[in-house]
Amino acid sequence: MALTGQSVLSEEILARCAERAAIYDRDNRFFSEDFEELRAARYLLLAVPKDLGGLGMSLAQVAQEQRHLAYHAPATALGINMHLYWTGVAADLWHAGDKSLEWLLKDVVNGEVFAAGHAESGNDMPLLLSTTRAERVDGGYRFTGRKSFGSLTPVWTYLGIHGMDSSDPAAPKIIHAFMPRGTKGYAIKETWDVLGMRATRSDDTVLEGAFVPDKYIGRVVSAGAAGIDRFVLGIFAWALLVFGNIYYSLAQRALDWTIDNIKGKTSLALSRSMAYHAEVQHAVAEMVMELEAISPHIEKVAQDWSDGVDYGHGWGAKIVAAKYRAVEGAWKVVDHAMELAGGFGIFKVAGLERLFRDARLGRIHPANSFLTHEFVAKAALGINPDEQPRWG
Repeated sequence: MALTGQSVLSEEILARCAERAAIYDRDNRFFSEDFEELRAARYLLLAVPKDLGGLGMSLAQVAQEQRHLAYHAPATALGINMHLYWTGVAADLWHAGDKSLEWLLKDVVNGEVFAAGHAESGNDMPLLLSTTRAERVDGGYRFTGRKSFGSLTPVWTYLGIHGMDSSDPAAPKIIHAFMPRGTKGYAIKETWDVLGMRATRSDDTVLEGAFVPDKYIGRVVSAGAAGIDRFVLGIFAWALLVFGNIYYSLAQRALDWTIDNIKGKTSLALSRSMAYHAEVQHAVAEMVMELEAISPHIEKVAQDWSDGVDYGHGWGAKIVAAKYRAVEGAWKVVDHAMELAGGFGIFKVAGLERLFRDARLGRIHPANSFLTHEFVAKAALGINPDEQPRWG
């Protein structure tokens, strides 16, 4: 996959990331060497405005960079995205004249690393609701709860978290904050031993009254869909659209692997390679057509966001639909690849079974199938996303 434009990803960096990917997965180890190489190459500054010392890339451009990286090391790309999307949200606000998160961008230039702490057990409405309690105290908020999937656990210096302030039951608020690593009142629990994307090292973070001062409070918004302002919508855009590109690229790698493998695969029933088998050709065609449909979809939505196209309230549905389409299609491609690989595909030495496991996690990442269909349908039908179903 050729690199274009002002990419900071050299072929040498990509080759080393690809070589280490299987080792990280096998050992369930964080991608420390990848991370340090990418940091040295200024990869963590992709979205930071040039005026502040970054590379000034848009969402569409960052998505392409992540696509390149994910082709070689999908878990590394996914983990690093938890930092990149915070810088992207802050940069979009900065370009729009909102300098409330300028401090974040400056801190990133000075070496700080931001990560995401939003996932919670029992909460399938990430960002919009929370099982974490946010209590207003003098000078800030105290947070109590448990966060899962905390990618970049070994290296983050600020953890983006959110909690619910229910002090006014009639008008609960979601408090978005950035918790410094040196904060007292939290503990990291090493829980990460999972199916795929193992190198992200996404351990749990238990908040036990952790205090975050007002200067690190990013937003206070209404709970539910009513609280989707430009900050919250930006998180969805930068996180989900790049997730889509990561899983698309993973599937492209599986297709390329399949084509190379099939050309050299033989059968006693055939005089030529399996590439000439009609059903093999059918399956390969299905894989190609799936990828052909995904790429322009996620590229168009990312470019429209970068160009400031005004879809109004339609943006939410466009973002989750593009992510959903990408991860579902990617899973189909990788599943076909495993079928075509036969018995060889299940051996770790082939490299395909890791892609198979990684691809499955795309369908778990928010927004999942249930939430995506509900959100998109309500948007199309003009139903308030916060409205609960009534039976009988």
